[in-house]
Amino acid sequence: MSLTIPSPLSGAPTEEPVTGLPREATARTYQVRTFGCQMNVHDSERMAGMLEDAGYVPAEGDRADVVVFNTCAVRENADNKLYGNLGILAPVKAANPGMQIAVGGCLAQKDRETILKKAPWVDAVFGTHNVGALPALLERARHNDEAQLEILESLDVFPSTLPTKRDSVYAGWVSISVGCNNTCTFCIVPALRGKEKDRRPGDILAEIQALVDDGAIEVTLLGQNVNSYGVEFGDRQAFSKLLRACGDIDGLERVRFTSPHPAAFTDDVIDAMAETPNVMPQLHMPLQSGSDGILKAMKRSYRSTKFLGILDKVREKIPHAAISTDIIVGFPGETEEDFQATLDVVEKSRFATAFTFQYSKRPGTPAADLPDQLPKAVVQERFERLTALQDRIAAEENKKQLGRRVEVMVTAQSGRKAEETHRLSGRSRDQRLVHFSVPEGAPAPRPGDLVTVTITDAGAFHLIADPALGEYSLRRSRAGDAWDRSQAESCGVPAPGTGDGRKGVSLGMPSLPVRTS
Repeated sequence: MSLTIPSPLSGAPTEEPVTGLPREATARTYQVRTFGCQMNVHDSERMAGMLEDAGYVPAEGDRADVVVFNTCAVRENADNKLYGNLGILAPVKAANPGMQIAVGGCLAQKDRETILKKAPWVDAVFGTHNVGALPALLERARHNDEAQLEILESLDVFPSTLPTKRDSVYAGWVSISVGCNNTCTFCIVPALRGKEKDRRPGDILAEIQALVDDGAIEVTLLGQNVNSYGVEFGDRQAFSKLLRACGDIDGLERVRFTSPHPAAFTDDVIDAMAETPNVMPQLHMPLQSGSDGILKAMKRSYRSTKFLGILDKVREKIPHAAISTDIIVGFPGETEEDFQATLDVVEKSRFATAFTFQYSKRPGTPAADLPDQLPKAVVQERFERLTALQDRIAAEENKKQLGRRVEVMVTAQSGRKAEETHRLSGRSRDQRLVHFSVPEGAPAPRPGDLVTVTITDAGAFHLIADPALGEYSLRRSRAGDAWDRSQAESCGVPAPGTGDGRKGVSLGMPSLPVRTS
Protein backbone atom coordinates (compact mmCIF):
# COMPACT_ATOMS: atom_id res chain seq x y z
CA MET A 1 0.00 0.00 0.00
CA SER A 2 1.18 3.51 -0.75
CA LEU A 3 0.23 6.00 1.94
CA THR A 4 1.40 9.58 1.52
CA ILE A 5 1.76 11.38 4.85
CA PRO A 6 2.75 15.04 5.25
CA SER A 7 6.49 15.64 5.38
CA PRO A 8 7.75 17.17 8.61
CA LEU A 9 9.43 19.84 6.45
CA SER A 10 6.94 20.69 3.74
CA GLY A 11 3.73 20.23 5.65
CA ALA A 12 1.91 18.82 2.63
CA PRO A 13 1.71 15.44 0.95
CA THR A 14 3.67 15.14 -2.24
CA GLU A 15 2.12 12.72 -4.66
CA GLU A 16 4.27 11.05 -7.27
CA PRO A 17 2.35 9.77 -10.30
CA VAL A 18 1.73 6.06 -10.53
CA THR A 19 3.67 4.64 -13.44
CA GLY A 20 4.58 1.23 -14.76
CA LEU A 21 2.47 -1.62 -16.05
CA PRO A 22 0.24 -4.02 -14.13
CA ARG A 23 2.01 -7.28 -13.58
CA GLU A 24 0.53 -10.62 -14.49
CA ALA A 25 -0.25 -12.59 -11.36
CA THR A 26 -2.82 -15.03 -10.05
CA ALA A 27 -3.92 -12.54 -7.42
CA ARG A 28 -4.61 -9.01 -8.59
CA THR A 29 -2.38 -6.36 -7.06
CA TYR A 30 -3.43 -3.01 -5.64
CA GLN A 31 -2.02 0.34 -4.62
CA VAL A 32 -3.81 2.98 -2.51
CA ARG A 33 -2.65 6.57 -2.92
CA THR A 34 -3.74 9.00 -0.22
CA PHE A 35 -4.27 12.76 -0.37
CA GLY A 36 -5.06 14.85 2.69
CA CYS A 37 -5.64 14.44 6.38
CA GLN A 38 -5.22 11.78 9.04
CA MET A 39 -8.81 10.62 8.58
CA ASN A 40 -7.99 9.88 4.94
CA VAL A 41 -4.85 7.99 5.88
CA HIS A 42 -6.89 5.83 8.26
CA ASP A 43 -9.60 5.34 5.61
CA SER A 44 -6.87 4.13 3.25
CA GLU A 45 -5.90 1.48 5.79
CA ARG A 46 -9.51 0.28 5.62
CA MET A 47 -9.49 0.28 1.83
CA ALA A 48 -6.35 -1.82 1.85
CA GLY A 49 -7.85 -4.17 4.44
CA MET A 50 -11.00 -4.68 2.37
CA LEU A 51 -9.05 -5.29 -0.83
CA GLU A 52 -6.85 -7.88 0.85
CA ASP A 53 -9.94 -9.45 2.42
CA ALA A 54 -11.29 -9.74 -1.14
CA GLY A 55 -8.12 -11.51 -2.35
CA TYR A 56 -6.01 -8.64 -3.67
CA VAL A 57 -2.34 -8.38 -2.71
CA PRO A 58 -0.18 -5.26 -2.27
CA ALA A 59 1.70 -4.17 -5.36
CA GLU A 60 5.47 -4.21 -5.33
CA GLY A 61 6.83 -0.87 -6.47
CA ASP A 62 4.69 1.05 -8.96
CA ARG A 63 3.13 -1.93 -10.70
CA ALA A 64 -0.52 -2.42 -9.80
CA ASP A 65 -3.62 -3.98 -11.35
CA VAL A 66 -5.84 -1.68 -9.26
CA VAL A 67 -4.94 1.90 -8.30
CA VAL A 68 -7.18 3.62 -5.74
CA PHE A 69 -7.03 7.36 -5.13
CA ASN A 70 -8.33 8.44 -1.71
CA THR A 71 -8.90 12.14 -2.23
CA CYS A 72 -9.12 15.37 -0.25
CA ALA A 73 -11.28 18.38 -1.14
CA VAL A 74 -10.08 20.90 1.44
CA ARG A 75 -7.52 22.75 -0.68
CA GLU A 76 -8.08 24.49 -4.01
CA ASN A 77 -5.42 22.46 -5.81
CA ALA A 78 -6.97 19.11 -4.82
CA ASP A 79 -8.82 18.90 -8.13
CA ASN A 80 -5.71 19.63 -10.18
CA LYS A 81 -3.69 17.10 -8.21
CA LEU A 82 -6.22 14.32 -8.78
CA TYR A 83 -6.91 14.99 -12.45
CA GLY A 84 -3.21 15.41 -13.14
CA ASN A 85 -2.50 11.98 -11.69
CA LEU A 86 -5.46 10.46 -13.54
CA GLY A 87 -4.18 11.97 -16.79
CA ILE A 88 -0.79 10.36 -16.30
CA LEU A 89 -2.49 7.00 -15.75
CA ALA A 90 -4.66 7.19 -18.88
CA PRO A 91 -2.02 5.88 -21.36
CA VAL A 92 -0.86 3.29 -18.82
CA LYS A 93 -4.37 1.89 -18.60
CA ALA A 94 -4.86 2.10 -22.37
CA ALA A 95 -1.87 -0.20 -22.80
CA ASN A 96 -3.18 -2.54 -20.07
CA PRO A 97 -6.94 -3.08 -20.44
CA GLY A 98 -7.17 -5.22 -17.29
CA MET A 99 -6.02 -2.37 -15.10
CA GLN A 100 -8.64 -0.60 -12.94
CA ILE A 101 -8.70 2.86 -11.38
CA ALA A 102 -10.96 3.88 -8.48
CA VAL A 103 -11.50 7.30 -6.90
CA GLY A 104 -12.88 7.71 -3.39
CA GLY A 105 -12.81 10.19 -0.52
CA CYS A 106 -13.97 13.78 -0.14
CA LEU A 107 -13.38 14.97 -3.71
CA ALA A 108 -15.32 11.96 -5.01
CA GLN A 109 -18.18 12.81 -2.63
CA LYS A 110 -18.15 16.38 -3.99
CA ASP A 111 -17.49 15.92 -7.72
CA ARG A 112 -19.40 12.66 -8.32
CA GLU A 113 -20.28 12.38 -12.05
CA THR A 114 -17.74 15.10 -12.88
CA ILE A 115 -14.89 12.65 -12.28
CA LEU A 116 -16.23 10.24 -14.89
CA LYS A 117 -16.84 13.10 -17.34
CA LYS A 118 -13.30 14.45 -16.96
CA ALA A 119 -11.63 11.02 -16.71
CA PRO A 120 -13.85 8.43 -18.42
CA TRP A 121 -11.13 5.80 -18.00
CA VAL A 122 -11.89 5.66 -14.24
CA ASP A 123 -13.68 2.42 -13.29
CA ALA A 124 -15.23 3.21 -9.91
CA VAL A 125 -16.17 6.33 -7.93
CA PHE A 126 -17.30 6.05 -4.30
CA GLY A 127 -17.79 8.53 -1.48
CA THR A 128 -16.92 9.07 2.15
CA HIS A 129 -20.03 7.23 3.41
CA ASN A 130 -19.55 3.93 1.54
CA VAL A 131 -15.87 3.04 1.73
CA GLY A 132 -16.94 -0.57 2.20
CA ALA A 133 -18.37 -0.69 -1.33
CA LEU A 134 -14.93 -0.54 -3.01
CA PRO A 135 -14.34 -4.26 -3.75
CA ALA A 136 -17.90 -4.76 -5.01
CA LEU A 137 -17.70 -1.71 -7.27
CA LEU A 138 -14.44 -2.93 -8.80
CA GLU A 139 -15.90 -6.38 -9.45
CA ARG A 140 -19.10 -4.92 -10.89
CA ALA A 141 -17.09 -2.64 -13.19
CA ARG A 142 -15.15 -5.64 -14.49
CA HIS A 143 -18.25 -7.76 -14.96
CA ASN A 144 -20.35 -5.06 -16.63
CA ASP A 145 -17.43 -3.46 -18.48
CA GLU A 146 -18.59 0.01 -17.47
CA ALA A 147 -17.77 2.55 -14.81
CA GLN A 148 -19.55 2.34 -11.46
CA LEU A 149 -20.61 5.41 -9.46
CA GLU A 150 -21.99 5.00 -5.94
CA ILE A 151 -22.30 7.97 -3.60
CA LEU A 152 -24.36 7.72 -0.40
CA GLU A 153 -25.67 10.76 1.47
CA SER A 154 -25.22 9.20 4.90
CA LEU A 155 -23.08 6.53 6.53
CA ASP A 156 -24.17 2.97 5.72
CA VAL A 157 -21.82 1.25 8.18
CA PHE A 158 -19.39 2.71 10.72
CA PRO A 159 -15.97 2.52 9.00
CA SER A 160 -14.21 0.98 12.00
CA THR A 161 -16.21 -2.22 11.51
CA LEU A 162 -14.49 -2.76 8.14
CA PRO A 163 -11.35 -4.87 7.66
CA THR A 164 -8.23 -2.76 8.13
CA LYS A 165 -4.65 -3.25 7.06
CA ARG A 166 -2.64 -1.14 9.48
CA ASP A 167 0.27 0.76 8.06
CA SER A 168 2.30 0.22 11.23
CA VAL A 169 2.67 -2.61 13.72
CA TYR A 170 3.74 -0.39 16.61
CA ALA A 171 1.25 2.50 16.39
CA GLY A 172 -2.23 2.97 15.01
CA TRP A 173 -5.22 5.23 14.44
CA VAL A 174 -8.57 4.69 16.16
CA SER A 175 -11.61 6.66 14.95
CA ILE A 176 -13.92 7.65 17.80
CA SER A 177 -16.31 9.64 15.60
CA VAL A 178 -16.90 10.68 12.01
CA GLY A 179 -18.49 13.82 10.63
CA CYS A 180 -18.83 17.33 12.05
CA ASN A 181 -21.67 19.44 13.49
CA ASN A 182 -19.90 22.79 13.10
CA THR A 183 -20.55 25.31 10.33
CA CYS A 184 -17.16 26.96 9.76
CA THR A 185 -17.62 29.09 6.65
CA PHE A 186 -14.30 28.07 5.06
CA CYS A 187 -14.73 24.30 5.51
CA ILE A 188 -16.37 21.84 3.15
CA VAL A 189 -15.84 18.81 5.41
CA PRO A 190 -19.32 18.78 7.06
CA ALA A 191 -20.94 18.68 3.62
CA LEU A 192 -18.77 15.72 2.61
CA ARG A 193 -18.45 13.77 5.87
CA GLY A 194 -21.92 14.48 7.26
CA LYS A 195 -23.13 15.13 10.81
CA GLU A 196 -21.12 13.77 13.72
CA LYS A 197 -21.65 10.13 14.56
CA ASP A 198 -20.03 8.75 17.71
CA ARG A 199 -18.91 5.21 18.38
CA ARG A 200 -19.81 3.55 21.64
CA PRO A 201 -17.00 3.71 24.21
CA GLY A 202 -16.87 -0.07 24.57
CA ASP A 203 -16.28 -0.52 20.84
CA ILE A 204 -13.47 2.03 20.86
CA LEU A 205 -11.74 0.48 23.86
CA ALA A 206 -12.09 -2.99 22.35
CA GLU A 207 -10.37 -1.81 19.17
CA ILE A 208 -7.57 -0.21 21.18
CA GLN A 209 -7.13 -3.42 23.18
CA ALA A 210 -6.93 -5.42 19.94
CA LEU A 211 -4.21 -3.10 18.64
CA VAL A 212 -2.26 -3.44 21.89
CA ASP A 213 -2.65 -7.23 21.83
CA ASP A 214 -1.18 -7.10 18.33
CA GLY A 215 1.92 -5.25 19.55
CA ALA A 216 1.06 -1.57 19.25
CA ILE A 217 2.09 0.67 22.14
CA GLU A 218 0.73 3.94 20.76
CA VAL A 219 -2.70 5.00 19.48
CA THR A 220 -4.01 8.27 18.09
CA LEU A 221 -7.72 8.94 18.64
CA LEU A 222 -9.31 10.54 15.57
CA GLY A 223 -12.36 12.74 15.05
CA GLN A 224 -13.20 15.83 13.02
CA ASN A 225 -13.81 17.48 16.42
CA VAL A 226 -12.46 14.84 18.71
CA ASN A 227 -13.34 16.59 21.97
CA SER A 228 -17.02 16.92 21.07
CA TYR A 229 -17.19 13.13 21.29
CA GLY A 230 -20.30 12.06 23.19
CA VAL A 231 -22.67 14.67 21.75
CA GLU A 232 -24.69 11.99 20.00
CA PHE A 233 -25.44 10.11 23.21
CA GLY A 234 -25.61 13.14 25.49
CA ASP A 235 -22.49 12.86 27.64
CA ARG A 236 -20.47 16.08 27.65
CA GLN A 237 -17.61 14.48 29.55
CA ALA A 238 -17.41 11.39 27.35
CA PHE A 239 -14.08 12.37 25.82
CA SER A 240 -12.30 12.95 29.13
CA LYS A 241 -13.74 9.65 30.40
CA LEU A 242 -12.41 7.93 27.28
CA LEU A 243 -8.92 9.35 27.85
CA ARG A 244 -8.95 8.11 31.45
CA ALA A 245 -10.15 4.68 30.32
CA CYS A 246 -7.18 4.50 27.94
CA GLY A 247 -4.98 4.86 30.99
CA ASP A 248 -6.28 1.52 32.30
CA ILE A 249 -5.16 -0.48 29.23
CA ASP A 250 -2.06 -2.50 30.09
CA GLY A 251 0.67 -2.18 27.51
CA LEU A 252 -0.65 1.05 25.98
CA GLU A 253 2.19 3.52 26.52
CA ARG A 254 1.26 6.53 24.41
CA VAL A 255 -2.14 8.07 23.67
CA ARG A 256 -2.60 11.06 21.37
CA PHE A 257 -5.66 12.68 19.80
CA THR A 258 -6.52 15.03 16.96
CA SER A 259 -8.11 17.42 16.32
CA PRO A 260 -10.03 19.22 19.07
CA HIS A 261 -12.07 22.42 18.70
CA PRO A 262 -11.34 25.30 21.12
CA ALA A 263 -15.03 26.09 21.62
CA ALA A 264 -15.70 22.64 23.09
CA PHE A 265 -12.41 22.22 24.95
CA THR A 266 -13.26 21.87 28.64
CA ASP A 267 -11.33 21.69 31.88
CA ASP A 268 -12.21 18.04 32.46
CA VAL A 269 -10.23 17.16 29.29
CA ILE A 270 -7.20 19.11 30.55
CA ASP A 271 -7.45 17.31 33.90
CA ALA A 272 -7.67 13.93 32.18
CA MET A 273 -4.60 14.74 30.08
CA ALA A 274 -2.61 15.79 33.14
CA GLU A 275 -3.70 12.89 35.33
CA THR A 276 -3.52 10.00 32.85
CA PRO A 277 0.14 8.93 32.54
CA ASN A 278 -0.06 7.49 29.05
CA VAL A 279 -1.79 10.54 27.53
CA MET A 280 1.07 12.44 25.95
CA PRO A 281 2.01 16.05 26.85
CA GLN A 282 1.11 17.26 23.37
CA LEU A 283 -1.90 19.15 22.07
CA HIS A 284 -2.98 20.22 18.61
CA MET A 285 -5.31 23.23 19.06
CA PRO A 286 -6.45 24.93 15.82
CA LEU A 287 -6.36 28.73 16.05
CA GLN A 288 -7.26 29.59 12.41
CA SER A 289 -7.02 33.34 13.11
CA GLY A 290 -6.05 35.63 15.95
CA SER A 291 -8.55 38.29 14.90
CA ASP A 292 -11.89 38.17 16.69
CA GLY A 293 -13.57 39.75 13.66
CA ILE A 294 -12.22 37.09 11.33
CA LEU A 295 -13.09 34.30 13.79
CA LYS A 296 -16.66 35.62 13.78
CA ALA A 297 -16.72 35.67 9.95
CA MET A 298 -15.37 32.09 10.00
CA LYS A 299 -18.16 31.09 12.43
CA ARG A 300 -15.54 29.86 14.88
CA SER A 301 -17.41 30.05 18.19
CA TYR A 302 -14.52 31.25 20.36
CA ARG A 303 -12.36 34.36 20.49
CA SER A 304 -8.64 34.91 20.94
CA THR A 305 -8.91 35.51 24.70
CA LYS A 306 -10.59 32.14 25.23
CA PHE A 307 -8.02 30.43 23.00
CA LEU A 308 -5.08 31.86 24.94
CA GLY A 309 -6.84 30.98 28.21
CA ILE A 310 -7.00 27.32 27.15
CA LEU A 311 -3.26 27.30 26.46
CA ASP A 312 -2.58 28.87 29.87
CA LYS A 313 -4.65 26.19 31.61
CA VAL A 314 -2.92 23.40 29.70
CA ARG A 315 0.54 24.72 30.53
CA GLU A 316 -0.40 25.22 34.18
CA LYS A 317 -1.36 21.54 34.49
CA ILE A 318 1.18 20.17 31.95
CA PRO A 319 4.21 22.53 32.03
CA HIS A 320 6.19 20.78 29.29
CA ALA A 321 3.29 20.37 26.85
CA ALA A 322 4.11 21.04 23.21
CA ILE A 323 1.22 22.79 21.46
CA SER A 324 0.69 22.92 17.71
CA THR A 325 -1.97 24.68 15.66
CA ASP A 326 -3.63 25.42 12.31
CA ILE A 327 -3.71 28.97 10.90
CA ILE A 328 -5.38 30.34 7.77
CA VAL A 329 -3.91 33.46 6.17
CA GLY A 330 -5.90 35.70 3.82
CA PHE A 331 -9.49 34.88 4.75
CA PRO A 332 -11.89 37.17 2.83
CA GLY A 333 -11.98 40.64 4.36
CA GLU A 334 -8.82 40.12 6.44
CA THR A 335 -7.23 43.53 7.00
CA GLU A 336 -3.65 44.27 7.98
CA GLU A 337 -4.97 44.91 11.51
CA ASP A 338 -6.65 41.48 11.52
CA PHE A 339 -3.43 39.83 10.35
CA GLN A 340 -1.41 41.67 13.00
CA ALA A 341 -3.79 40.25 15.62
CA THR A 342 -2.91 36.77 14.35
CA LEU A 343 0.80 37.53 14.64
CA ASP A 344 0.24 38.80 18.20
CA VAL A 345 -1.58 35.61 19.25
CA VAL A 346 1.10 33.43 17.64
CA GLU A 347 3.79 35.33 19.55
CA LYS A 348 1.93 34.82 22.82
CA SER A 349 1.06 31.17 22.14
CA ARG A 350 4.63 29.94 21.56
CA PHE A 351 3.55 27.07 19.34
CA ALA A 352 6.02 24.21 18.95
CA THR A 353 4.93 23.99 15.34
CA ALA A 354 2.09 25.13 13.09
CA PHE A 355 0.22 24.08 9.99
CA THR A 356 -0.08 27.38 8.12
CA PHE A 357 -2.34 27.70 5.07
CA GLN A 358 -3.17 30.35 2.54
CA TYR A 359 -6.94 30.70 2.31
CA SER A 360 -8.30 28.47 -0.43
CA LYS A 361 -11.66 29.36 -2.02
CA ARG A 362 -13.81 26.24 -2.09
CA PRO A 363 -17.05 26.24 -4.09
CA GLY A 364 -19.92 25.17 -1.89
CA THR A 365 -18.65 26.92 1.23
CA PRO A 366 -20.17 30.19 2.51
CA ALA A 367 -16.75 31.90 2.50
CA ALA A 368 -16.42 31.37 -1.25
CA ASP A 369 -19.22 33.91 -1.79
CA LEU A 370 -17.96 36.51 0.67
CA PRO A 371 -16.89 39.92 -0.68
CA ASP A 372 -13.34 41.23 -0.33
CA GLN A 373 -11.48 38.16 -1.54
CA LEU A 374 -7.82 39.11 -1.11
CA PRO A 375 -5.30 39.35 -3.96
CA LYS A 376 -2.83 36.47 -4.14
CA ALA A 377 0.16 38.79 -3.69
CA VAL A 378 -1.24 40.16 -0.41
CA VAL A 379 -1.93 36.66 0.94
CA GLN A 380 1.53 35.44 -0.07
CA GLU A 381 3.29 38.34 1.63
CA ARG A 382 1.36 37.80 4.86
CA PHE A 383 1.95 34.07 4.69
CA GLU A 384 5.70 34.64 4.46
CA ARG A 385 5.66 36.96 7.46
CA LEU A 386 3.69 34.44 9.51
CA THR A 387 5.94 31.50 8.66
CA ALA A 388 9.06 33.56 9.41
CA LEU A 389 7.63 34.39 12.85
CA GLN A 390 6.61 30.80 13.57
CA ASP A 391 9.98 29.45 12.38
CA ARG A 392 11.72 31.78 14.83
CA ILE A 393 9.45 30.76 17.70
CA ALA A 394 9.85 27.05 16.90
CA ALA A 395 13.63 27.38 16.88
CA GLU A 396 13.56 29.24 20.21
CA GLU A 397 11.25 26.65 21.79
CA ASN A 398 13.41 23.79 20.53
CA LYS A 399 16.54 25.39 21.95
CA LYS A 400 14.88 25.16 25.37
CA GLN A 401 15.08 21.38 24.98
CA LEU A 402 18.91 21.39 25.01
CA GLY A 403 20.23 19.23 27.83
CA ARG A 404 16.87 17.55 28.49
CA ARG A 405 16.62 13.78 28.76
CA VAL A 406 13.83 12.60 26.47
CA GLU A 407 12.26 9.24 25.71
CA VAL A 408 12.06 8.65 21.97
CA MET A 409 9.89 6.06 20.25
CA VAL A 410 11.94 4.88 17.27
CA THR A 411 10.27 5.04 13.85
CA ALA A 412 11.08 3.19 10.65
CA GLN A 413 11.79 6.44 8.83
CA SER A 414 15.08 8.28 9.12
CA GLY A 415 15.93 11.85 8.23
CA ARG A 416 17.01 13.03 4.80
CA LYS A 417 20.64 13.08 5.88
CA ALA A 418 20.55 9.71 7.62
CA GLU A 419 23.13 8.10 5.35
CA GLU A 420 25.49 10.99 5.96
CA THR A 421 24.87 11.39 9.71
CA HIS A 422 24.17 7.71 10.57
CA ARG A 423 21.33 8.88 12.80
CA LEU A 424 18.01 7.15 13.42
CA SER A 425 14.76 9.03 14.04
CA GLY A 426 11.81 8.96 16.38
CA ARG A 427 9.25 10.99 18.28
CA SER A 428 9.55 12.24 21.83
CA ARG A 429 6.61 12.06 24.19
CA ASP A 430 5.63 15.62 23.20
CA GLN A 431 5.74 14.62 19.51
CA ARG A 432 8.91 16.50 18.62
CA LEU A 433 11.00 14.87 15.90
CA VAL A 434 14.35 13.65 17.25
CA HIS A 435 17.28 12.47 15.14
CA PHE A 436 19.69 10.49 17.33
CA SER A 437 22.87 8.48 16.98
CA VAL A 438 23.64 5.15 18.62
CA PRO A 439 26.97 5.27 20.48
CA GLU A 440 29.62 2.83 19.31
CA GLY A 441 29.25 -0.42 21.22
CA ALA A 442 25.63 0.23 22.20
CA PRO A 443 22.76 -1.98 20.96
CA ALA A 444 20.72 -0.65 18.05
CA PRO A 445 16.98 -0.17 18.53
CA ARG A 446 14.22 -1.50 16.31
CA PRO A 447 11.24 0.58 15.16
CA GLY A 448 8.86 0.55 18.11
CA ASP A 449 11.62 0.37 20.71
CA LEU A 450 12.25 3.30 23.05
CA VAL A 451 15.53 5.07 23.66
CA THR A 452 16.31 7.71 26.25
CA VAL A 453 18.84 10.32 25.14
CA THR A 454 20.01 13.83 25.99
CA ILE A 455 19.27 16.56 23.44
CA THR A 456 22.54 18.03 22.18
CA ASP A 457 21.40 20.31 19.32
CA ALA A 458 18.19 21.83 17.98
CA GLY A 459 16.80 23.34 14.82
CA ALA A 460 13.40 24.84 14.07
CA PHE A 461 11.96 21.56 12.85
CA HIS A 462 13.83 18.86 14.79
CA LEU A 463 16.02 17.98 17.75
CA ILE A 464 19.35 16.15 17.66
CA ALA A 465 20.85 13.80 20.23
CA ASP A 466 24.40 12.48 19.88
CA PRO A 467 24.84 10.76 23.24
CA ALA A 468 27.94 9.24 24.76
CA LEU A 469 27.71 5.57 25.67
CA GLY A 470 26.70 6.33 29.26
CA GLU A 471 23.98 8.75 28.16
CA TYR A 472 22.18 6.28 25.90
CA SER A 473 19.52 3.94 27.23
CA LEU A 474 17.54 1.40 25.18
CA ARG A 475 14.28 -0.23 26.24
CA ARG A 476 13.15 -2.99 23.93
CA SER A 477 9.37 -3.15 23.65
CA ARG A 478 6.55 -5.41 22.56
CA ALA A 479 6.18 -3.06 19.61
CA GLY A 480 9.75 -3.76 18.57
CA ASP A 481 9.04 -7.49 18.86
CA ALA A 482 5.99 -6.99 16.63
CA TRP A 483 8.17 -5.16 14.12
CA ASP A 484 10.58 -8.11 14.07
CA ARG A 485 7.74 -10.54 13.49
CA SER A 486 6.31 -8.46 10.65
CA GLN A 487 9.70 -8.16 8.99
CA ALA A 488 10.43 -11.87 9.32
CA GLU A 489 7.05 -12.68 7.79
CA SER A 490 7.77 -10.41 4.84
CA CYS A 491 11.45 -11.45 4.58
CA GLY A 492 12.41 -7.93 5.54
CA VAL A 493 14.99 -9.17 8.06
CA PRO A 494 16.88 -12.45 8.28
CA ALA A 495 15.81 -13.07 11.87
CA PRO A 496 14.21 -11.29 14.84
CA GLY A 497 16.31 -9.05 17.01
CA THR A 498 18.77 -7.77 14.40
CA GLY A 499 17.68 -4.17 14.77
CA ASP A 500 17.77 -3.74 10.99
CA GLY A 501 15.11 -1.17 10.17
CA ARG A 502 15.81 -0.75 6.48
CA LYS A 503 12.37 -1.79 5.29
CA GLY A 504 10.11 1.19 5.94
CA VAL A 505 6.62 1.29 7.39
CA SER A 506 5.00 4.61 8.21
CA LEU A 507 4.27 5.32 11.83
CA GLY A 508 0.51 5.62 11.50
CA MET A 509 0.43 8.96 13.25
CA PRO A 510 0.36 12.52 11.98
CA SER A 511 3.56 14.32 11.20
CA LEU A 512 3.61 17.93 12.35
CA PRO A 513 4.60 20.16 9.45
CA VAL A 514 5.61 23.76 9.88
CA ARG A 515 4.04 25.18 6.75
CA THR A 516 2.31 24.58 3.48
CA SER A 517 2.26 26.92 0.56
